[in-house]
Amino acid sequence: MRILVAEDDRRLAALLEQTLVEAGWDVEVVHDGTAAYGRALPGGLAYDVLLLDWMLPGTDGLAVCRRLRELGVLTPVLMLTARADVRDRIDGLDAGADDYLPKPFDLDELLARLRALVRRTSYGEEVVVEVDDLVVDPGSRTVRRAGTAIELSAREFDILHLLVARAGRVVSRYTILDEVWDGETDLSSNVIDVHLAAIRAKIDRPFGTSTITTVRGAGYRVDTRETR
Repeated sequence: MRILVAEDDRRLAALLEQTLVEAGWDVEVVHDGTAAYGRALPGGLAYDVLLLDWMLPGTDGLAVCRRLRELGVLTPVLMLTARADVRDRIDGLDAGADDYLPKPFDLDELLARLRALVRRTSYGEEVVVEVDDLVVDPGSRTVRRAGTAIELSAREFDILHLLVARAGRVVSRYTILDEVWDGETDLSSNVIDVHLAAIRAKIDRPFGTSTITTVRGAGYRVDTRETR
């Protein structure tokens, strides 16, 4: 998962970067609102979440969020701020922020809120995903390849949907465990390998295809035929 962190307090920014990297995030850090706005514009790098401090130099986080929403950028935004008044929280949400965390905050709570935002985005939308002739429909929770229906277990479907929804990008084992199992399973467990073997046996082997690539030391990636 890729996150943009905009925080002008460099010590806090460094702490956030370290915490997020250890949690399996791909992190980019900027220290002012102008840079945050430029990075998050349409056509630039794709982020799963924007973590914006309210009081940024240049352009504050509230203005960054509002301007991005006006341009149609729908990336989830978690706003960090020392402002704790109800009116401030309302202003932040009205500007387009999806969540609001007042300072000082607990790092575990921050990670939990970020996970919730990603889950809400990944699984709240019933958008059909197609990769070559593989069609994954989260609304009906069905999978078809070359017009043939494929039966998957609930866990298998969730893993496949997560991977195809981020086709072309590496998805770490931590991310799969965190989003599909809500972090309940130990990373040393082979539960992911068992499920991926079952998924490959169903969506690839009968069709002579290879959809999911194992990226050693990093995770897994779904590629289209053009990128294989």
